[in-house]
Amino acid sequence: MKSIQNNCLHVAGIAGAILLLTTLNISAAGQDSTPATPSAQAWVGARIIDGTGKPAIENATLLIRNGRVEAVGRRVRIPAGAKRIDATGKTIMPGIINAHGHVSDPAQFGVYLRDGITTILSLGGAKEFDLREQCAKAPPGTAPHLYVAGLIQDSSAIPGAVAVKTPEEARKSVGELIRNKPDFVKVRVDDFLGARQKMSPEVYGAVIDEAHKNGFRTAAHIVLLEDARGVLRAGVNYIAHSVRDREVDEEFIRLMKKRHAFYSPTLTRELAVFTYSETPSFFTDPFFLKEADPAEMAKMEDPKRQDAMRNDPAALWYKEHMLIAMRNLKRLSDAGIVIAAGTDSGGGPGRFQGYFEHLELEYETKAGLTPMQAIVSATSGAAKALNISKQVGTLEKGKWADFLLLSANPLDDIRNTRSIESVWIGGVRVADKKQ
Repeated sequence: MKSIQNNCLHVAGIAGAILLLTTLNISAAGQDSTPATPSAQAWVGARIIDGTGKPAIENATLLIRNGRVEAVGRRVRIPAGAKRIDATGKTIMPGIINAHGHVSDPAQFGVYLRDGITTILSLGGAKEFDLREQCAKAPPGTAPHLYVAGLIQDSSAIPGAVAVKTPEEARKSVGELIRNKPDFVKVRVDDFLGARQKMSPEVYGAVIDEAHKNGFRTAAHIVLLEDARGVLRAGVNYIAHSVRDREVDEEFIRLMKKRHAFYSPTLTRELAVFTYSETPSFFTDPFFLKEADPAEMAKMEDPKRQDAMRNDPAALWYKEHMLIAMRNLKRLSDAGIVIAAGTDSGGGPGRFQGYFEHLELEYETKAGLTPMQAIVSATSGAAKALNISKQVGTLEKGKWADFLLLSANPLDDIRNTRSIESVWIGGVRVADKKQ
């Protein structure tokens, strides 16, 4: 398989790389004799959750240099001249990865970043390749690492998608798409609860096969268990939504393992379909309010919209099946399937970018995952799904210094991922929102 294309990963490191090494210092006994650089920072005394799933390291040091992690642990030797930053009582964790979102405007880069989302897979849209280019050219600390799918291969040409009706059309469409080197080729297999025609196995099989023949990985939007089995039999790499109609079975788990496939629950996508039948409690959360669009909030609070949602058959179906999606997440996690946290944020009304990624982790714990498992799903698990774990997802030597400084411990309460004091990407601090 071709590796996922380079996007913004190199950006944040540029600023650090241009700083020259200082004059060699002869250190005293017991000190590290490594030449110090002005770009070296030592975060001292923190609780560090490294994203691997291992227990947190208490009273630890995170040493970064030139935008990358140089060392993590309790016995890190700090080079002379490094900037020491007291992080006593704080928690450091990797930047959050949203393994299923949608970006349609450069203004959304800052929203995601300020909420601690340092990497995004934007899984379908007409503007994604241009946005990836803009992201790559953005100044350090102003844009997340962005991966994209481009136009979704679908049975009808709804916004962000292209219609393919036959295997021949599917292969031609994929051929046109991959000229732009997408990071995934996405196929949608969904009849929207009977509202339209669903893509047939012959067509989605051609999409997946054509993508794989050319070295590109594939992701699938599904709702039903049988469709999820079908795309797995066709070789799909990534199940980008929960199975929601019924409980997953042993056959599905065997197919997931056979294909080494990844699973994104997107529980907050379901929440957004039915929760606005009334004003949700999170509309009073200060962390939500600091970035939320007041105009979008007003739409969700409109009495006519809320009344319509209370009686909408689709909303009622998704509300009824939310618990099935949550049980499926728990069963798949227990079976050893790699979970990649995703939200579908930006993909429809009321799917608030940035905040929904934190809310997703809360719902993963409501489904039975531990706080550590939820964090792993949004760090190393998501990085594995995107095939970028050599660069991001954990705080380990050589990886990009993408991390959050928190005032509270998310292992005590997953909602503490929202206690953000600062966000860093490639060793560069993300600026606070301008008032």
